[in-house]
Order: sequence, then C-alpha cells, then structure tokens
Amino acid sequence: MKIQEVLSTTKEQRVAAHSHIKGLGLRDDGTSEQAAAGFVGQETAREACGVIVDLVKAKKMAGRAILLAGAPGTGKTALALALSQELGIKVPFCPMVGSEVYSSEIKKTEVLMENFRRAIGLRIKEVKEVYEGEVTELNPVETENPLGGYSKTVAHVVIGLKTVKGSKQLKLDPSIYESLQKEKVDVGDVIYIEAANGQVKRVGRSDAFATEFDLEAENYVPVPKGEVHKKKEVVQDVTLHDLDAANAKPSGGNDVMSLMGQLMKPKKTEVTDKLRKEINKVVNKYIEQGTAELVPGVLFIDEVHMLDLECFTYLNRALESSLSPIVVLATNRGVCTIRGSDGIAAPHGIPLDLLDRLLIIRTVPYTIDEIKVILNTRSKIESIDISEDSLTALSEIGDKTSLRYAIQLLTPASVLCKINGRDQVTPDDIDEVNTLFFDAKASAQILQTSTKFIR
Repeated sequence: MKIQEVLSTTKEQRVAAHSHIKGLGLRDDGTSEQAAAGFVGQETAREACGVIVDLVKAKKMAGRAILLAGAPGTGKTALALALSQELGIKVPFCPMVGSEVYSSEIKKTEVLMENFRRAIGLRIKEVKEVYEGEVTELNPVETENPLGGYSKTVAHVVIGLKTVKGSKQLKLDPSIYESLQKEKVDVGDVIYIEAANGQVKRVGRSDAFATEFDLEAENYVPVPKGEVHKKKEVVQDVTLHDLDAANAKPSGGNDVMSLMGQLMKPKKTEVTDKLRKEINKVVNKYIEQGTAELVPGVLFIDEVHMLDLECFTYLNRALESSLSPIVVLATNRGVCTIRGSDGIAAPHGIPLDLLDRLLIIRTVPYTIDEIKVILNTRSKIESIDISEDSLTALSEIGDKTSLRYAIQLLTPASVLCKINGRDQVTPDDIDEVNTLFFDAKASAQILQTSTKFIR
C-alpha cells in the first residue's frame, strides 16, 4: 500500500493580461482613487466610465456609443473589462475585435448584428404551479396489463404531501411514478412536483428524521411552510441571440433524408431579418404583458479602425434600432484612412457622421510612478518576489520603452533569478533580461541602421 502526502489541493489559475482588474475603483461619490480595484491612474477616464455604468443601470443609455481613444498600452481594454465587472453578471457583456467581421462563411453585417443581439438580455418571469411537501405516503396502484400476459402495470400512484400548514393526497400519472423512482423518493423525503409538466425534484430528507440513524449521509431540509399547492416565480435570463439561434435551427424529422439534410448543412447559418422581426414582435408582446423585461447590455468592439465603410454605415442603423445595446468602441489610431474608402482620412479611422454620435473618453500615457504601482500589482498577481530597487529599474525601462514591454520582462527576470539560486529579483536580473530582449523601438532602430535585412 502506497500513501503519498499531498502538499496542496488549491487550483492554480492561469494569469491573463488583465487578471488584476477587479472594477473601476470608484468611491461612493463617483470620484476615483489613484489606485484601487487593480486599476492605477486614468482617473478622468474611470470617472467617465462610472457615469456610463450609472446610465446603463438606469436603462437610459441604450442606443448610445462610447469611444475609448488613446495610445497603445494606456488601459482601454482594461477599462472595458472593469466596466463589465461593475455591471455584474446579470448584464450581458459581449467583447469582439474589429477583424472578427471578416468571415468567409457569413456576411460582415451579419457578424455585427449577431454580436448586437448577444449584448441584449431578456429577463423572463414565469409563474409556476408546484406541489411541495414531505412525502407521507407513496402507493402505486397496479392494474392488469392491457397487452395481456401475467405482468401488471402501474395505473396511477397515490402520494401524500405534508407541509407546516396542511396536507394533501394526490393521484398522479404513471409517468410521474417513473420520475419518482429515478429521484429515489421515499416516505419522509421533501419533494416538489411541477403541475404543468409533472417534473419531480427531490430537495432532501425531512429534518424530522435527522436523529433516526447515527451514520447517514443525507441532506436534511425543513418541512416547507405554506400550503402544499402554491405558485412560485421563476426568473430566467436569455439573450436575443439565444432566441434567434433556437428559432433558426428547427429540428427535422427522424427519417434518413432529414438527417442527411442536417449533416449537409453549412457550419454557420445566417439568421434572416424576417425571423429577427418576428422574434422582436414576440419580445415586445412579452414586455407589454409584463412577463419579460429588457436588459440592454454592453457590446465592446476593440480595434474599431479595422471595420470598413459598410460596417460603419450599418452601425449607424443598428444604433438607431429600438432594441440596441450600449456600444463601447476602442482604438489607438490618430488620423488615418477609413478602411474600404478611396483614401478618405478621418480621426481614429471612423467616419465623421458616426464620430458625431460618440461620447469620446481619452486615455493618457502612464507616468513613471504609475508604471511602478502597476508593475508591483502584476508581480503580486504572478507571485514574483521583486525588490524595491528592481521595481524602480523596471519602471524606468517601462517609461523609456512601453508599459507592456516592462510587464513582459517580469516573468523572464524571475526565471533568471531562480537559475542564479535566488528567491528575490534584483536589479542585476532586470539589466540582464533587458540585454537579452529588445523592445519595439530598439528593434526598429536596428532595422533603420542595418543593411543586411531584405527590403
């Protein structure tokens, strides 16, 4: 027999580029702290995003668009992720990159519309009739098999349910008896049965039986309060894209031809505009009845300058739609040519008519002190022990080159320090790593002076 000691059972999570971002880091009055919730600097941009979060929660922001504009590595994607963290899991957040629209299978506008629909949520409230209580009796009533033979079949099942307020005896269908058997329901269990579809769920064992045995691996629950027959409100969250996808793929028959047809279908199916209009009608009917509530989410399009003129004109139309999410665009371009146009230059590579609809939030480059705080936060996330002098040396490199380059040097520096038999990263490790690797500016400089590269 081999007994082995396990050192730790904690799962290690993969550290991503924005693992340290936990929110916008704002105070209750909406002002931003210098460093909070993993976010450092960009106070004005964070406060502006805080106002947008309030507008989204108040449902006054639908059909509007925001542009995050700034140099590379100034935290535009981090701002969008912090925005989604602040909104919570109940509000749909759909991130995409501008180049995603170029697909060989479906149209560009279809990809945009699909993501638009993914970013709009629908909260459906449904009232279900249920029978709930502790099982007091469970008697299947058998009858002669109509097909003949000696075996007997279950005609119906009589079940007794008891709550704190009263008790009821129910006569159930044989199909529900099968569900009871699958759930292993016994006398003394607390169950609930849905009246509409006869679905059975075993909640646990009644706490009246808690002292019956010393050893019993059971989940004990109290006897339900109220009547046996009651109405329960169930809330379900779906997106409009889920409804589109469910209605766009009708399941065929069981014959060979329909199965072959399903196999021969292309990988991606376009959802027609006609189908979307029909779904919108049903959704609007639900909203008018009060059974559903619309939750406009956030669609984040990174590298928006990659979209072409067709996509921009489509965005104009989509933003004016009655069912539209909040669109957050991000770009690091200055004045550049609009893709798909005959050399028309525009700010951020976005046409002026669309730019006129946007609220623009500017992100500014980080100072050397802010770079130092960010590097310190990243070293903690990546579990790297780094000295104060090393942080200062690395932040100076980040100020000369870029923040991204400085962050990328952290892990190689920790590897070097372990090779040298130390636990803490020193300035010597930083200098050595900096000589091993080149940043973009240094590499470009070498290309300009060297003649040995193929031009």
